[in-house]
Amino acid sequence: MTTQMTQDKTPVPPSTPIGILLMTYGAAKSQEDVPEYLNSVYRGKAPKEVVAEFQRRYRLVGGSPLVEITRAQAQALQAQLNSEAEPGERYLVEAGMQHTPPFIADALGKLAGAGCKRVVAIVMSPQYSPIIMGGYHRKLDAARQEVAPHVEVTVAGTWHTLPSFINALAGRVREKLERLPENVPVILTAHSLPESVVAREPHYIDQLKETVRLVAEQSGLRDGQWQFAYQSAGHSAEPWLTPDMKDLLPGLKAEGHDHVLMVPVQFLADHLETLYDIDVGAREEADEVGIGFHRIEMFNAAPEFIRVLAEVVQRELAATPAS
Repeated sequence: MTTQMTQDKTPVPPSTPIGILLMTYGAAKSQEDVPEYLNSVYRGKAPKEVVAEFQRRYRLVGGSPLVEITRAQAQALQAQLNSEAEPGERYLVEAGMQHTPPFIADALGKLAGAGCKRVVAIVMSPQYSPIIMGGYHRKLDAARQEVAPHVEVTVAGTWHTLPSFINALAGRVREKLERLPENVPVILTAHSLPESVVAREPHYIDQLKETVRLVAEQSGLRDGQWQFAYQSAGHSAEPWLTPDMKDLLPGLKAEGHDHVLMVPVQFLADHLETLYDIDVGAREEADEVGIGFHRIEMFNAAPEFIRVLAEVVQRELAATPAS
Protein backbone atom coordinates (compact mmCIF):
# COMPACT_ATOMS: atom_id res chain seq x y z
CA MET A 1 0.00 0.00 0.00
CA THR A 2 1.54 3.30 -1.05
CA THR A 3 1.49 6.30 1.24
CA GLN A 4 -1.40 8.67 0.50
CA MET A 5 -1.08 12.45 0.31
CA THR A 6 -3.32 15.07 1.89
CA GLN A 7 -4.39 18.16 -0.05
CA ASP A 8 -1.39 20.06 1.34
CA LYS A 9 0.87 17.22 0.10
CA THR A 10 1.68 16.03 3.63
CA PRO A 11 2.30 12.26 3.52
CA VAL A 12 -0.34 10.22 5.37
CA PRO A 13 0.79 6.72 6.30
CA PRO A 14 -1.78 4.02 5.58
CA SER A 15 -3.80 3.09 8.65
CA THR A 16 -4.83 -0.33 9.85
CA PRO A 17 -7.48 -1.48 7.39
CA ILE A 18 -11.11 -1.64 8.44
CA GLY A 19 -12.67 -4.99 7.59
CA ILE A 20 -16.17 -5.50 6.26
CA LEU A 21 -17.73 -8.96 6.14
CA LEU A 22 -20.79 -9.61 4.00
CA MET A 23 -22.56 -12.72 5.29
CA THR A 24 -25.17 -14.77 3.49
CA TYR A 25 -26.64 -18.25 3.67
CA GLY A 26 -24.63 -19.73 0.86
CA ALA A 27 -25.85 -21.95 -1.95
CA ALA A 28 -24.89 -25.01 -3.91
CA LYS A 29 -23.47 -23.99 -7.26
CA SER A 30 -24.85 -26.98 -9.16
CA GLN A 31 -27.03 -30.02 -8.59
CA GLU A 32 -23.92 -32.09 -7.79
CA ASP A 33 -23.21 -29.80 -4.82
CA VAL A 34 -26.75 -29.99 -3.44
CA PRO A 35 -26.31 -32.99 -1.07
CA GLU A 36 -23.29 -31.44 0.69
CA TYR A 37 -25.03 -28.07 0.96
CA LEU A 38 -28.26 -29.51 2.36
CA ASN A 39 -26.42 -31.74 4.79
CA SER A 40 -24.85 -28.59 6.18
CA VAL A 41 -28.26 -26.94 6.44
CA TYR A 42 -29.85 -30.02 8.03
CA ARG A 43 -26.78 -30.81 10.18
CA GLY A 44 -26.01 -34.03 8.36
CA LYS A 45 -29.61 -35.25 8.15
CA ALA A 46 -30.97 -33.87 4.90
CA PRO A 47 -34.09 -35.84 3.87
CA LYS A 48 -33.59 -37.72 0.62
CA GLU A 49 -36.79 -36.31 -0.86
CA VAL A 50 -35.64 -32.76 -0.15
CA VAL A 51 -32.27 -33.44 -1.80
CA ALA A 52 -34.02 -34.88 -4.86
CA GLU A 53 -36.38 -31.89 -5.10
CA PHE A 54 -33.57 -29.36 -4.84
CA GLN A 55 -31.58 -31.21 -7.49
CA ARG A 56 -34.63 -31.09 -9.78
CA ARG A 57 -34.88 -27.34 -9.26
CA TYR A 58 -31.19 -26.87 -9.92
CA ARG A 59 -31.50 -28.77 -13.19
CA LEU A 60 -34.25 -26.38 -14.25
CA VAL A 61 -32.45 -23.12 -13.40
CA GLY A 62 -28.87 -24.24 -14.02
CA GLY A 63 -27.51 -23.54 -10.53
CA SER A 64 -27.41 -20.68 -8.06
CA PRO A 65 -25.24 -17.59 -8.63
CA LEU A 66 -25.56 -16.38 -5.02
CA VAL A 67 -21.96 -16.97 -3.96
CA GLU A 68 -20.52 -15.27 -7.05
CA ILE A 69 -22.91 -12.35 -6.68
CA THR A 70 -22.05 -11.87 -3.00
CA ARG A 71 -18.36 -11.85 -3.91
CA ALA A 72 -19.07 -9.27 -6.61
CA GLN A 73 -20.97 -7.17 -4.07
CA ALA A 74 -17.97 -7.36 -1.73
CA GLN A 75 -15.57 -6.25 -4.45
CA ALA A 76 -17.81 -3.37 -5.49
CA LEU A 77 -18.33 -2.28 -1.88
CA GLN A 78 -14.58 -2.27 -1.24
CA ALA A 79 -14.06 -0.03 -4.27
CA GLN A 80 -16.91 2.26 -3.20
CA LEU A 81 -15.67 2.63 0.38
CA ASN A 82 -12.09 3.27 -0.64
CA SER A 83 -13.17 5.84 -3.21
CA GLU A 84 -14.83 7.81 -0.40
CA ALA A 85 -12.20 7.14 2.28
CA GLU A 86 -10.49 9.86 4.24
CA PRO A 87 -6.71 10.21 3.79
CA GLY A 88 -4.98 7.26 5.43
CA GLU A 89 -8.20 5.26 5.64
CA ARG A 90 -8.70 2.01 3.76
CA TYR A 91 -11.20 -0.83 3.69
CA LEU A 92 -11.07 -4.53 2.94
CA VAL A 93 -14.30 -6.39 2.17
CA GLU A 94 -14.82 -10.15 2.11
CA ALA A 95 -17.84 -12.42 1.59
CA GLY A 96 -18.55 -15.34 3.93
CA MET A 97 -21.26 -18.01 3.79
CA GLN A 98 -22.96 -20.09 6.45
CA HIS A 99 -23.20 -23.34 4.53
CA THR A 100 -20.87 -23.23 1.50
CA PRO A 101 -17.37 -21.93 0.75
CA PRO A 102 -16.07 -19.36 1.31
CA PHE A 103 -17.24 -19.87 4.87
CA ILE A 104 -17.61 -17.08 7.40
CA ALA A 105 -14.48 -18.33 9.18
CA ASP A 106 -12.52 -18.21 5.91
CA ALA A 107 -13.55 -14.63 5.22
CA LEU A 108 -12.92 -13.42 8.78
CA GLY A 109 -9.55 -15.16 8.77
CA LYS A 110 -8.56 -13.32 5.60
CA LEU A 111 -9.49 -9.98 7.11
CA ALA A 112 -7.59 -10.74 10.31
CA GLY A 113 -4.59 -11.95 8.30
CA ALA A 114 -4.60 -8.70 6.34
CA GLY A 115 -4.22 -6.75 9.57
CA CYS A 116 -7.80 -5.71 10.30
CA LYS A 117 -8.36 -5.04 13.98
CA ARG A 118 -11.97 -4.01 13.49
CA VAL A 119 -14.63 -5.72 11.39
CA VAL A 120 -18.21 -4.75 10.64
CA ALA A 121 -20.27 -7.82 9.67
CA ILE A 122 -23.46 -7.36 7.66
CA VAL A 123 -26.09 -10.06 7.28
CA MET A 124 -27.33 -9.62 3.72
CA SER A 125 -30.92 -8.96 4.73
CA PRO A 126 -32.32 -5.46 5.36
CA GLN A 127 -34.52 -6.82 8.14
CA TYR A 128 -32.66 -8.13 11.16
CA SER A 129 -33.33 -10.37 14.14
CA PRO A 130 -30.66 -11.80 16.47
CA ILE A 131 -32.91 -14.85 16.90
CA ILE A 132 -33.70 -15.54 13.25
CA MET A 133 -30.13 -14.64 12.26
CA GLY A 134 -28.74 -16.62 15.18
CA GLY A 135 -26.87 -19.00 12.88
CA TYR A 136 -24.73 -16.14 11.61
CA HIS A 137 -23.89 -15.08 15.14
CA ARG A 138 -22.88 -18.60 16.14
CA LYS A 139 -20.68 -19.02 13.07
CA LEU A 140 -19.16 -15.59 13.57
CA ASP A 141 -18.46 -16.13 17.27
CA ALA A 142 -16.83 -19.49 16.57
CA ALA A 143 -14.76 -18.00 13.75
CA ARG A 144 -13.59 -15.11 15.89
CA GLN A 145 -12.39 -17.44 18.63
CA GLU A 146 -10.62 -19.65 16.09
CA VAL A 147 -9.05 -17.23 13.62
CA ALA A 148 -9.48 -13.67 14.90
CA PRO A 149 -9.36 -13.53 18.71
CA HIS A 150 -7.92 -10.01 18.75
CA VAL A 151 -10.35 -8.54 16.19
CA GLU A 152 -13.23 -6.34 17.34
CA VAL A 153 -16.33 -7.55 15.47
CA THR A 154 -19.71 -5.83 15.38
CA VAL A 155 -22.82 -6.98 13.51
CA ALA A 156 -24.90 -4.36 11.72
CA GLY A 157 -28.50 -4.10 12.84
CA THR A 158 -31.58 -3.56 10.73
CA TRP A 159 -31.56 -1.15 7.79
CA HIS A 160 -35.03 -1.99 6.48
CA THR A 161 -36.21 1.65 6.51
CA LEU A 162 -32.99 3.28 5.32
CA PRO A 163 -34.18 5.93 2.83
CA SER A 164 -31.54 5.05 0.23
CA PHE A 165 -32.60 1.39 0.35
CA ILE A 166 -36.31 2.19 0.10
CA ASN A 167 -35.67 4.62 -2.75
CA ALA A 168 -33.54 2.11 -4.65
CA LEU A 169 -36.15 -0.63 -4.31
CA ALA A 170 -39.02 1.69 -5.19
CA GLY A 171 -37.05 2.81 -8.24
CA ARG A 172 -36.98 -0.77 -9.47
CA VAL A 173 -40.74 -1.01 -8.99
CA ARG A 174 -41.46 2.24 -10.85
CA GLU A 175 -39.10 1.27 -13.66
CA LYS A 176 -40.93 -2.01 -14.18
CA LEU A 177 -44.41 -0.51 -13.90
CA GLU A 178 -43.60 2.05 -16.59
CA ARG A 179 -43.37 -0.83 -19.08
CA LEU A 180 -46.62 -2.48 -17.97
CA PRO A 181 -50.31 -1.57 -18.37
CA GLU A 182 -51.76 0.93 -15.90
CA ASN A 183 -52.75 -0.22 -12.40
CA VAL A 184 -51.06 -3.62 -12.57
CA PRO A 185 -51.44 -5.35 -9.17
CA VAL A 186 -48.22 -5.73 -7.20
CA ILE A 187 -47.36 -8.54 -4.77
CA LEU A 188 -44.53 -7.63 -2.40
CA THR A 189 -42.97 -10.80 -0.99
CA ALA A 190 -40.70 -11.99 1.79
CA HIS A 191 -39.37 -15.41 2.74
CA SER A 192 -41.89 -17.35 4.77
CA LEU A 193 -41.03 -18.57 8.26
CA PRO A 194 -42.39 -21.26 10.56
CA GLU A 195 -45.13 -19.85 12.76
CA SER A 196 -43.26 -21.15 15.80
CA VAL A 197 -40.27 -18.95 14.96
CA VAL A 198 -42.42 -15.87 14.49
CA ALA A 199 -44.06 -16.45 17.86
CA ARG A 200 -40.63 -15.88 19.44
CA GLU A 201 -39.74 -12.91 17.23
CA PRO A 202 -42.83 -10.97 16.09
CA HIS A 203 -40.85 -7.75 15.59
CA TYR A 204 -39.14 -9.25 12.55
CA ILE A 205 -42.48 -9.45 10.75
CA ASP A 206 -43.16 -5.86 11.77
CA GLN A 207 -39.92 -4.90 10.00
CA LEU A 208 -40.99 -6.71 6.84
CA LYS A 209 -44.36 -5.00 6.83
CA GLU A 210 -42.75 -1.62 7.44
CA THR A 211 -40.44 -2.10 4.44
CA VAL A 212 -43.41 -3.16 2.32
CA ARG A 213 -45.46 -0.13 3.32
CA LEU A 214 -42.62 2.31 2.64
CA VAL A 215 -41.80 0.77 -0.74
CA ALA A 216 -45.46 0.85 -1.76
CA GLU A 217 -45.70 4.52 -0.76
CA GLN A 218 -42.45 5.51 -2.46
CA SER A 219 -43.43 3.59 -5.61
CA GLY A 220 -46.68 5.51 -5.85
CA LEU A 221 -48.86 2.41 -5.53
CA ARG A 222 -52.46 3.22 -4.76
CA ASP A 223 -54.48 1.55 -2.00
CA GLY A 224 -55.76 -1.79 -3.21
CA GLN A 225 -53.10 -2.10 -5.90
CA TRP A 226 -50.63 -4.01 -3.72
CA GLN A 227 -50.59 -6.96 -1.32
CA PHE A 228 -47.99 -8.49 0.98
CA ALA A 229 -47.39 -12.23 0.75
CA TYR A 230 -44.83 -14.87 1.64
CA GLN A 231 -42.86 -17.23 -0.56
CA SER A 232 -40.41 -20.13 -0.39
CA ALA A 233 -41.93 -21.95 2.59
CA GLY A 234 -39.66 -24.71 3.87
CA HIS A 235 -39.97 -28.45 3.44
CA SER A 236 -41.40 -29.33 6.83
CA ALA A 237 -44.80 -30.32 8.20
CA GLU A 238 -45.07 -27.42 10.66
CA PRO A 239 -47.25 -24.42 9.74
CA TRP A 240 -45.52 -21.64 7.80
CA LEU A 241 -46.67 -18.06 7.35
CA THR A 242 -49.35 -17.33 4.76
CA PRO A 243 -50.66 -16.17 2.36
CA ASP A 244 -48.30 -17.67 -0.18
CA MET A 245 -47.74 -15.49 -3.22
CA LYS A 246 -49.00 -18.21 -5.57
CA ASP A 247 -52.32 -18.48 -3.73
CA LEU A 248 -53.15 -14.85 -4.58
CA LEU A 249 -52.94 -15.28 -8.35
CA PRO A 250 -56.35 -16.90 -9.02
CA GLY A 251 -58.09 -14.11 -7.10
CA LEU A 252 -56.33 -11.43 -9.13
CA LYS A 253 -57.39 -13.11 -12.35
CA ALA A 254 -60.96 -13.38 -11.09
CA GLU A 255 -60.91 -9.62 -10.44
CA GLY A 256 -60.12 -9.07 -14.11
CA HIS A 257 -56.38 -8.46 -13.97
CA ASP A 258 -54.24 -9.65 -16.87
CA HIS A 259 -50.80 -8.96 -15.35
CA VAL A 260 -49.07 -9.11 -11.95
CA LEU A 261 -45.73 -7.77 -10.71
CA MET A 262 -43.71 -9.60 -8.04
CA VAL A 263 -41.49 -7.49 -5.77
CA PRO A 264 -39.24 -9.30 -3.28
CA VAL A 265 -38.44 -6.83 -0.48
CA GLN A 266 -35.95 -9.00 1.38
CA PHE A 267 -33.77 -10.60 -1.26
CA LEU A 268 -30.75 -8.63 -2.44
CA ALA A 269 -29.40 -11.01 -5.08
CA ASP A 270 -30.59 -13.68 -7.47
CA HIS A 271 -30.65 -17.19 -6.02
CA LEU A 272 -32.96 -20.21 -5.94
CA GLU A 273 -35.76 -18.27 -4.21
CA THR A 274 -35.98 -15.87 -7.16
CA LEU A 275 -34.79 -18.00 -10.06
CA TYR A 276 -36.96 -21.00 -9.17
CA ASP A 277 -39.58 -20.09 -6.54
CA ILE A 278 -40.65 -16.95 -8.40
CA ASP A 279 -39.47 -17.32 -11.99
CA VAL A 280 -40.47 -20.97 -12.35
CA GLY A 281 -42.88 -21.99 -9.57
CA ALA A 282 -44.97 -18.80 -9.36
CA ARG A 283 -44.80 -18.22 -13.12
CA GLU A 284 -46.25 -21.70 -13.74
CA GLU A 285 -49.16 -20.86 -11.43
CA ALA A 286 -49.68 -17.58 -13.28
CA ASP A 287 -49.66 -19.36 -16.63
CA GLU A 288 -52.29 -21.80 -15.34
CA VAL A 289 -54.70 -19.03 -14.42
CA GLY A 290 -53.84 -16.97 -17.51
CA ILE A 291 -52.22 -13.91 -15.97
CA GLY A 292 -49.08 -12.23 -17.32
CA PHE A 293 -46.20 -12.58 -14.90
CA HIS A 294 -43.43 -10.06 -14.14
CA ARG A 295 -40.73 -9.54 -11.51
CA ILE A 296 -38.41 -6.64 -10.67
CA GLU A 297 -34.69 -7.15 -11.21
CA MET A 298 -32.65 -8.02 -8.11
CA PHE A 299 -30.00 -5.53 -7.03
CA ASN A 300 -27.05 -7.93 -7.25
CA ALA A 301 -24.04 -5.58 -7.53
CA ALA A 302 -25.87 -2.55 -8.97
CA PRO A 303 -24.20 0.76 -8.04
CA GLU A 304 -27.25 2.18 -6.24
CA PHE A 305 -27.32 -0.84 -3.96
CA ILE A 306 -23.59 -0.76 -3.29
CA ARG A 307 -24.06 2.82 -2.13
CA VAL A 308 -26.73 1.57 0.28
CA LEU A 309 -24.27 -0.94 1.74
CA ALA A 310 -21.63 1.77 2.07
CA GLU A 311 -24.11 3.86 4.03
CA VAL A 312 -24.82 0.92 6.34
CA VAL A 313 -21.08 0.50 6.94
CA GLN A 314 -20.57 4.16 7.77
CA ARG A 315 -23.58 4.17 10.06
CA GLU A 316 -22.23 1.22 12.02
CA LEU A 317 -18.73 2.66 12.26
CA ALA A 318 -20.13 5.95 13.55
CA ALA A 319 -22.38 4.18 16.07
CA THR A 320 -19.60 1.94 17.44
CA PRO A 321 -16.35 3.90 17.57
CA ALA A 322 -13.21 1.79 17.75
CA SER A 323 -12.22 0.91 21.30
